[in-house]
Amino acid sequence: MSAVTKDSPARDLGQELHALAERLPDSATWIDVEEYVRFRKAIAEGKEALLRGDYADEAEVSRVFGKFGVEA
Repeated sequence: MSAVTKDSPARDLGQELHALAERLPDSATWIDVEEYVRFRKAIAEGKEALLRGDYADEAEVSRVFGKFGVEA
């Protein structure tokens, strides 16, 4: 199941697609639409991960950043 459709009923998805079409500039391409869909999917997946408690705590972030010499 696509995360893009999972967070919205079909009617809401249709409304969102119509609104997106209205917001796109005349120069928009299918690649722009695909980028928007990937963005929305990433947000939905992030929300799902957060609800599952599947995220790095501050100590883990500091440890990983430290591997690359970045102080976090």
